[in-house]
Order: sequence, then C-alpha cells, then structure tokens
Amino acid sequence: MTIRPPQRRLRCAIYTRKSSEEGLDMEFNSLDAQRESCEAYIASQRSEGYAAIRERYDDGGHGGTLERPALQRLLADVEAGLIDVIVVYKIDRLSRSLMDFARLVEIFERNQVTFVSVTQSFNTTTSMGRLTLNILLSFAQFEREVIGERIRDKFAASRKKGMWMGGYVPLGYDVRDRKLVINEEEAATVRMIFERFVAIGSATRLARVLAAEGVVNKRGRRIDKGFLYKLINNRIYIGEVVHKGTSYPGEHEAIIDRELWDAVHSVLKTSPRLRAAASRNQTPAMLKGLIFTDSGAAMTPTATKKSSKLYRYYTSMDLIRNRPTDAEGPQRLPAAMVEDTVVGEIRRMIATPEIRARALAALKSDMPDIDDKAVIAALDDFDTLWSSLFPAEQARIVQLLVARVTVGVAGIAIDLRHDGLKSLARQMLAPQMEKDAA
Repeated sequence: MTIRPPQRRLRCAIYTRKSSEEGLDMEFNSLDAQRESCEAYIASQRSEGYAAIRERYDDGGHGGTLERPALQRLLADVEAGLIDVIVVYKIDRLSRSLMDFARLVEIFERNQVTFVSVTQSFNTTTSMGRLTLNILLSFAQFEREVIGERIRDKFAASRKKGMWMGGYVPLGYDVRDRKLVINEEEAATVRMIFERFVAIGSATRLARVLAAEGVVNKRGRRIDKGFLYKLINNRIYIGEVVHKGTSYPGEHEAIIDRELWDAVHSVLKTSPRLRAAASRNQTPAMLKGLIFTDSGAAMTPTATKKSSKLYRYYTSMDLIRNRPTDAEGPQRLPAAMVEDTVVGEIRRMIATPEIRARALAALKSDMPDIDDKAVIAALDDFDTLWSSLFPAEQARIVQLLVARVTVGVAGIAIDLRHDGLKSLARQMLAPQMEKDAA
C-alpha cells in the first residue's frame, strides 16, 4: 500500500481593484463580482491545496499606481511569508504599467509566491508564462497611453476653440455651465489693479497700497507681489486662453482692453532695477497711487517740459485713454498745487483734537505707560519735522499717512490711515524714548 505525503496547503490571497469610486456604494459592486469569481476559482482548485485566506485586499477608487492601501498591505504580507498564491480577476487589476508589474513579479518570485489570473491562464514560474504575461501587459499599457493621448488631444482642441477647461477660476470671473462669466464686482478690482500698476509702476508698492486698503483675492487672502505679477500677465483678462505657450481667442468676455494691457506690459518691459532707479532719481510724486477722480479713475503723474522747466501734473486715466467718464471734477491738476493742498490738509488734521486722540489711543494699545504730553508735543513738532525732510522722505510720510485722495467738484477729500498716524507718532517719539532709556 502506497502512502501519499500530506498535500501542502497553498494560502491564496484575493486582490480586487476598481479605478473609480463610482458604484462602490451599491450592495453588490464590481469588487464583489471580482471576489466572487476568484473564490469560485480557488474552490475549483481545492484538490491542489488552494485555500483562501480571510484577509481582504480591496482597493476601491484608486488609480493605476502602486501606491494603493490594500496593495501595499498585500505586498507587506507577501514579504512576511503569509501568502503563497495571489489570485486576481484580470492581470490589469494589479497594474497596467509594464514597469510596475515587473516590480511586482520580482517581489513575488523573491518570496516564492505565484500569480493567477482567473480569466487568463498564467503560470509566472515558467519563461513562456512570463513572456505571454509581458505581451499582454504591453497591450494594457498601450491602451492606457492611447487613452491619455486622446484626453490630451481633446484638451488641446478645446483650448484652441477658446473653451474654459477648468482649474483655478481667476479673479474677475465666475464659472457657469462650464464657461467663464464676468463677476462685475471682482472685474472692477482687476481693472483698478491694471490701471494703478500703470500709474505706480511697481508691483511692490502697489501690493503695499492694496494691502493697506484691504483688497483681497478670490480666496479672501491679501494680494502680494507674486499674485500681482500672475494677474497682470494672465491673458484670460484680454479674452484669450493659452495652451503650451500659444494664445487663442477665448469664448469668454474680456475684462481688460488691449490698450491698457499694452500699457501695463510696456512698464513691465523695463527691468525692475531700472524702474526702481528711475523712481529714486526723479522728483517723487508723493500722491502716486493715492489720487483718484470722483468716478474712481486713477490719476497718474505726468509731466511736460518747456525750455528747461519741468511742469508736473496728475492726470486721470480717463483723459489719458480718451474714454468717456461721468466724473464732474477736474481731470488734470498741477502736481505742486494738489500736493501742497494735501500736505496742508494733513497738517490741519494732525492739529485737530479728534485725530490726536485717535493717535494717542492707538499708541496706548501697544504702550500703556506712554506719556500723553510727549505724544502731543511730538505731534506739535510735525511742521518742524516736515520742513527738515528731503522730498523722497516727504513722499514716504504721505504714503504712510494717506489712504486715498479723491478729487471732485467740491474739492479734495483726504482719507487718513490711522495706523499710519500711529507709526508716525512712534517714529517721532523714538529719539526721546532712546534718550530716556539711556
């Protein structure tokens, strides 16, 4: 009588995968169907010692990379020697990438683990089985690449037609029915930024002004220099879309006209270093970026030269661009006159008890023990301080104190920055505080 040795039990792990989450909430979904087929196959091989282990390896809603939770657990158990056979419904459930699958096969062979596809007959322990497997994987990878190429071609064709293809929605637009439509409130902010960049000529300074005014982007965050450069270089605003460096007419409506776009990019063509040097060398326009008409149009510094004399002005962008406006106030003002008026108004306002009380309260919030008389004495000394400053320093003080200057029929309205008044008072008190500390 011949005694057969006991048959070896082969521990079988079933792996299932679905690349999208669609349908996973159904009572019987694709993962269940794959598992049922694999369990039936294992049951048919019971005479060969096949037995399914209780651990489940199901990846639902995960793509084609190897970074999948259940697959990583499966590989960890393979390395730990807990699995003898891996059973899948089709080979592409493990991977459609030939390179990734080669890595998996290497791990399987290193741990003496065989691989079985229920719908495709493979034995990875033979060279012919590996060759057949590699051929099928090559076709699976080819199919995946063709799908990717089709998607890219469709995206490019849609871009060339000017269609919005998703992504971050730019300031000034909303998306309706998968199309960009103008958000009028945000569009006004975009136009204001373009116009003021032409007037100021510096993204750094413009960012400071916008931050002080509380202007924010679409996500409610403060606008910085980096955001400004992206905004003024975004061809979306002139009604175009860009694909791989090439512009195409867009389906959406433009916010900025070509003339203003060209004016901004004419400024950008000058290197930042040269622009900064020019700003330092020329007579500073202390109201640059601060002065507006009563209709909201920015007034930019302009100049004319007769003989050897330079005449400076503040001119509205409406007048420069010859566009209709409902502003009733002057569109062009002599710079010296309006600057002297603003400085005189600053002096008058600093002398008022209300403004002094606000400055004192703001300082006391940071320095409760500060001497009230010292603050008042420092503010009394403003005229002396002003006359001792160079023009560039005077311009810096105005930028610190003034939030906005509006020119209208009734005259000039000035909005002060109360935090700026606090900073000025602190600077004026600094010499006395250093002396007291010594």
